[in-house]
Amino acid sequence: MRFHRGRGIFYRLMRVAYLDMFSGVSGDMLLGACLDAGVPLSELEEAIESLGLAGVRLVAERVRRHGIAATRCVVEVPDAAGERGLGQILDLLAGADLAAGVRDRATAVFERLAAAEAKVHDTTPDRIHFHEVGALDAIVDVVGGIWCLERLGVERIHASAFTLGGGWVETAHGTLPVPPPAVLELVRSWPVAASSLEVELTTPTGAALVTTLAEGRGWPVDLAPDRIGYGAGTREHGERPNLLRMVIGECSEPAGGLAVVECDIDDLSPQLFEPLAERLLAGGALDVHWAPVQMKKRRPGVTVRVLAPLTTIDGVAEALFAETTTLGFRWWPVSRETLPREEAVVETSLGRVAVKRVRRPDGRWETRPEYDSCREIATRRNLPVRDVLAALGAELNPEALVLRDE
Repeated sequence: MRFHRGRGIFYRLMRVAYLDMFSGVSGDMLLGACLDAGVPLSELEEAIESLGLAGVRLVAERVRRHGIAATRCVVEVPDAAGERGLGQILDLLAGADLAAGVRDRATAVFERLAAAEAKVHDTTPDRIHFHEVGALDAIVDVVGGIWCLERLGVERIHASAFTLGGGWVETAHGTLPVPPPAVLELVRSWPVAASSLEVELTTPTGAALVTTLAEGRGWPVDLAPDRIGYGAGTREHGERPNLLRMVIGECSEPAGGLAVVECDIDDLSPQLFEPLAERLLAGGALDVHWAPVQMKKRRPGVTVRVLAPLTTIDGVAEALFAETTTLGFRWWPVSRETLPREEAVVETSLGRVAVKRVRRPDGRWETRPEYDSCREIATRRNLPVRDVLAALGAELNPEALVLRDE
């Protein structure tokens, strides 16, 4: 992990991949783009062998699409038309010799696929039997694609708008419109680009991979490309090259990845600040507070300030616009310093208490009882809360008394 400093803030250099889906996306296109970007085929084959799938073979070939050199990866399997339930696929992943991160992400992709299929067919994910998407080639596409991204050192993925295509496609359920219902369900809330092509451009496997793995939308800010890979699809289109372009490079982000988000409000009922805070905290905000301010025309108002991870800014914005009358907000990245800490539950003379253990700068550990636990004890024993806090503080930190006596 590397850092640099600018404007008083420490920034971390992060390895980012941008998926440019101008001709859609599929699992084999992602594999091809990763191989084209430098992943050795032999290493990918070795990783796929850990799945224990008999008869699976990877074939990579150099092709040209509208004059652009690309890599096409074909997954040859003995039962490409087979069916598997979600439970069978998850059992296969659980038993494979895969890194935990690869296994967890692959599991999330198939769970997302199952949820989309279940929604379309009005059933539950555990009753879904995958057809095309559950065959061995899809399992290889998902696991192989995730493994390749880790092999390339990618820490975050951004994606363009989805290009879905049009027309009709033959599936195990019959002839369906493009995009198929499951694909449309998977890309719900994601940007979609129009296309005049009468062909399926985004497959269920490709949609599930991107919507599960991608954290950012659009070209990453400050991306400095150093690797570019083109993954070719099976068909050739007359209007445009059937390629997935993957751009890999480094971006800077504030170390710790935190931001302050704030807005000023002068026309919101005080009763509505409580649900606002609850929604912000439930969405990942670390701190929420407000303070009185004087606004334009000398009106009394309130500044709402939120400390939140950068990855939750969209959620913070959604909460502010939904729960308040604000028309906009401002935000900026920040750094913060924290003491090492850990949470635990300990036995005391007053009962079990939730505590936070904090290591002070001089190396001493200080144990602080949590307020909610102290309040429960105070209510149960009919004692003042501050007496419980003081008694437990002294009991949990006897060394502090010794230091004060000295």
